[in-house]
Amino acid sequence: MATPDSAQNKKTYFGSSWLNYLLFFVFWFWVFQSFSSQGPRPVTYNEFLGLVESGRVQSVQWGDTQLEAQAKFGIPFRDPDKVETVMTTQLAGVDETFLMKRLLELKIPVTGKIDKPSWFMQFLTSWLLPIGIIFLLYTWFLSRVRGGAASAGPFGFGKSRAKLHDKEDKEKVTFGDVAALDEAKGELEEVVDFLKNPRKYLSLGARIPRGVLLVGLPGTGKTLMARAVAGEADVPFFSLSGSDFIEMFVGVGAARVRDLFEQAKNRAPCIVFIDELDAIGQSRGGPGYSGAHDERDQTLNQLLSEMDGFDTSGGVILMAATNRPEVLDAALLRPGRFDRQVVLDPPDLVGREAILKLHCRKIQLADQVDLGMVARRTPGMVGADLANVVNEAALAAARRGVSQVESQDLEEAIDRLQLGLKKRSTVMGEEEKRRVATHEAGHTLIALSLPKADPVHRVTIIPRSIGALGATLQLPTNERHLITKEELGDRLCVMFGGRAAEEMAFGDVSTGARNDLERATETARQMVCRYGMSDQLGPQTFGLSTELKYLNTPFGRTEERNFSEKTAQAIDEEVKKMVDGQYARAREIMGSKREILDRIAAELFAKETLDRPDLDRILGEFPARKA
Repeated sequence: MATPDSAQNKKTYFGSSWLNYLLFFVFWFWVFQSFSSQGPRPVTYNEFLGLVESGRVQSVQWGDTQLEAQAKFGIPFRDPDKVETVMTTQLAGVDETFLMKRLLELKIPVTGKIDKPSWFMQFLTSWLLPIGIIFLLYTWFLSRVRGGAASAGPFGFGKSRAKLHDKEDKEKVTFGDVAALDEAKGELEEVVDFLKNPRKYLSLGARIPRGVLLVGLPGTGKTLMARAVAGEADVPFFSLSGSDFIEMFVGVGAARVRDLFEQAKNRAPCIVFIDELDAIGQSRGGPGYSGAHDERDQTLNQLLSEMDGFDTSGGVILMAATNRPEVLDAALLRPGRFDRQVVLDPPDLVGREAILKLHCRKIQLADQVDLGMVARRTPGMVGADLANVVNEAALAAARRGVSQVESQDLEEAIDRLQLGLKKRSTVMGEEEKRRVATHEAGHTLIALSLPKADPVHRVTIIPRSIGALGATLQLPTNERHLITKEELGDRLCVMFGGRAAEEMAFGDVSTGARNDLERATETARQMVCRYGMSDQLGPQTFGLSTELKYLNTPFGRTEERNFSEKTAQAIDEEVKKMVDGQYARAREIMGSKREILDRIAAELFAKETLDRPDLDRILGEFPARKA
């Protein structure tokens, strides 16, 4: 979408430039034509023969394709000795020997000549054409470096590359197109109301926040929320990424910041949205800062200066989004700049269902589909993930050749995203397949036996592309924010169910429990070091953990050891005690229900996938055992 005011500037610039180029070439063409008109006078071949027979030709220059002659054209009694050079073109197929004999008979001197192009043609091919080619290549290279049309013209480096979504846009986004982010909507409704009714706030002396920073994990809807604010307020919306400011030339980013704010002031009231703010707003002098980022630092300094200089009473609101708030410079976050920070959390159970309903409006959904069940199966997924689930389900339905998206299509889409593609090409031997079926049956049996464990939704032994030969899918009964010690213990026991089943059924263990052991060991260590759930060490934590201010991501957490070697040994002993205790518990449950284990394993071996109704049919009334 065109940058505002850039179209008119571009038109004016190109109009004047091309007019100058046209006048320049017309002038030189006239000059070349003037010079070229002083050459030999062209005559027809018949006229040339007539001049030869009349005795007016004094000499002839014989070329490859042309003949030039010095002929008398004098006027008696006025200028009898006037001589003029004439030129004619030889005719193909005419006997040139006859003309030569006639010239020799009349004793007219004949000399040879190599035909050369005119002076105009020589200049055109030797000078003008190469210079023109070089000029075109130079112009094309500059347009590529400057980013094409967004920076057209010789002074276009500093032009902003923001895209403008104006009021006339057909795809206007409103709060009705955003689901589950009720708290964030409430925070941003003030911004919308200010853009609609600024006098209500200004009359009270209130100052609307100059900058609003949207913080959230990737896919939580930061950009969508910013566009919804602009759509609700019905104002122009400038959108660009932080990387659009940075170029290879120092100073370009700062110039683009100035141009962006100038355009925004001319289109006020409006919203300026900068996505991925961390690309230009990283902390100066922080960890990893080398001092060699002159262009980025100048861009950030100019942004800070512009945010101090523009007045929000004019109706210009600056919004930005980032998923790395911990790296932003402190000067950006101080009051008077980005002084309102709105966190977009991953949706809960109700929010995921609302998002699914929003995306399912565009597809043909079967009546029996339970979106609440789909929401329960997708804990931790954000809006972009759920949109992908719906799209993958529609593709799965299209592959099956049906007219509606059914529950099995949504199940397949979730499995595809969480577990990977089905690997039908992976062929397991009968013994290996039986071991995998027993392993997954062990997880299923333990999960069904413990009251605090999440219910089993489906179990499968179809290999997946992530490397898993099988999976037991559990479905939480409700959304949880806290987990008790007893619930974590049951989770550990379920993790050990597969290994315990293999050991009991085959008298040996395999490498299939590697991931289970890794997750169980990490969970037990977190219980001891983070949650204070060790009876021996008591309610205390071990190790200093520095986490992100807003987002708890694996890359934003570092640990520092703050305990002695003796305590470290005690931690290892407590972790081992928890692991061994839950493994022994799993073996005990497995031993008391060996018949049920074999029944589940046999049915799973035959069908490869068992849903919860299949498990209920196999087991009948299966009371949970409180172990």
